[in-house]
Amino acid sequence: MTDTAAAPYLSIIIPTFDEALSLPLLVSEIHAVLKEHHYSYEIIIIDDGSGDGTRELLDDMAKSDRRCRPIHLRRNYGQTAAMMAGIDHAHGEILIPIDADLQNDPGDIPALIDKIDEGYDVCSGWRRHRRDNPLVRIIPSMIANFFIQLISGVKLHDYGCTLKAYRKEILQEVRLYGEMHRFIPVLARQNGAHVTEIPVHHRPRRFGHSKYGLKRTVKVILDLMVIRFMQTYFQRPIYVFGGFGLASIALSFVTFGGMLYFKYFGNKSFIQTPLPLIAVLFMLIGFIAIFIGFLAQITMMTYYESQNLKPYRIAYSRNLEH
Repeated sequence: MTDTAAAPYLSIIIPTFDEALSLPLLVSEIHAVLKEHHYSYEIIIIDDGSGDGTRELLDDMAKSDRRCRPIHLRRNYGQTAAMMAGIDHAHGEILIPIDADLQNDPGDIPALIDKIDEGYDVCSGWRRHRRDNPLVRIIPSMIANFFIQLISGVKLHDYGCTLKAYRKEILQEVRLYGEMHRFIPVLARQNGAHVTEIPVHHRPRRFGHSKYGLKRTVKVILDLMVIRFMQTYFQRPIYVFGGFGLASIALSFVTFGGMLYFKYFGNKSFIQTPLPLIAVLFMLIGFIAIFIGFLAQITMMTYYESQNLKPYRIAYSRNLEH
């Protein structure tokens, strides 16, 4: 794909927050790598409410280079929202997010594209040799990666690496919230994507300091719970709420049996144990959970019907034309 193509082949997506010192160097590296390989491309830089002069810098860059396309958000919404803005406004066939802090190496982009050309829909970067603080960054990341693999079933070594490559069509129905940008491969797999990974370089931070700490691991785990629920029960929420409700009702009957046992064989009246109250509580919780399950199921059905969505995706078909 050459620079003469009408639409860009690649969309490089760079979420940034207070990275004015590193952005010119990063964009220069991207230009050098992609020109060497004769790709047509655009560089979408999302300014996530920076206060260090990034806005003016990006506007100047856009004036001198039409391939540089900045998006200025009204305030700091977080990396996930910035990533979503870049995806929504990308025109390329292949989307490649990359960190703005120069720790990702643009020289790895051609290798990612090669894997996409082999037939994969997603190629994720794996920072095999990370250049970060082990206690604050590497160990929490390893813990988060372990739980994500365990719960999602998608086997990647490094979900937190921003440097990835996606076919655009596989992301058309993906919506991101919270800190879910690291779960894009999981969400893409739900849409039937073929996912792989390759080792990529990771460089020391040259300017500023990392904006993420240990508390981000907690957010990741909570978002992972949401992803798992959506992955397993989004189309049938009655199963999880109803299952919990039936289990609670079963515990109510067990508690009721224990209450009768202590009454007639333990010589204790009903008021001498908390079992009657516990039995009633379990029964109420069970009925409420089942009722919530009904409401969730109706909401899910309304969601699909109102947007004319289908609960399936077709990879391809044959001889269906009329």
